[in-house]
Amino acid sequence: MGREVVSIWGIPVDRVDLLGLIRSVDDFVRERTRAKIMYANVHVMNLAYRNRKQREALKQATLVYCDGEGVRLGARILGRTLPQRMTGADWIWDLCFMCEKKGHSLYLLGGAPGIAQKAGLMLSEKYPGLEIAGAHHGFFEKDGMANNIILSKINDRSPDILLVGFGSPLQEGWIHDNFERIDATVVWAVGGLFDFVSGNVRRGPRLMVDHGLEWLFRLIVEPGRLWKRYLIGNSLFVGRVLRMRFRLKREGKATQA
Repeated sequence: MGREVVSIWGIPVDRVDLLGLIRSVDDFVRERTRAKIMYANVHVMNLAYRNRKQREALKQATLVYCDGEGVRLGARILGRTLPQRMTGADWIWDLCFMCEKKGHSLYLLGGAPGIAQKAGLMLSEKYPGLEIAGAHHGFFEKDGMANNIILSKINDRSPDILLVGFGSPLQEGWIHDNFERIDATVVWAVGGLFDFVSGNVRRGPRLMVDHGLEWLFRLIVEPGRLWKRYLIGNSLFVGRVLRMRFRLKREGKATQA
């Protein structure tokens, strides 16, 4: 797949919109092209800035889409653009519609006990022809015998698409470590998607979502857990991108001299 990307500290973020994302997933499954799909938001990018394994997992992904207005801002600071921000709660309905139509199966892995199963039931109710190959929570040891058992459960079902929702950086690291052992065509990091689909966590008001302020709603709802991620993390990200811009500008002048 030819990729058009914006590079932020060496991590390629694909210039893809919602339609392009869903079409890419369909192409991967139909052509049996094994793919790792991940997302980039400020939290994920800040983790990757400090964590080599997280950075390598994103760099080696087949497709990395924009999941945050902060990353779109970072692209603009670098003189580039990203077409839109897409969270799992935005694309899951289009994905399921496509999978129902094309006959692609999904396996849901992650969340607290019962959440992935509930999300699977809700998706099946909305899309009766959708094949949910299986669902399992994410509360298991990510190595050793417990991990082997989960891999066996997934591989017994051989889903077309495995959605992995452990949160970052755990999900990216797990996919990076286990990809070659997973019998699924597409393995997709999805964060807290199952909480939203199951209704365990609600999205922000439509007006805030449409204007890139969903992060503010989540901060208001969960200030104790998210204040560092959003208030400090956003500032760190912008500062790092600005330093990158100035460095690239200096290097450009040096090249021209």
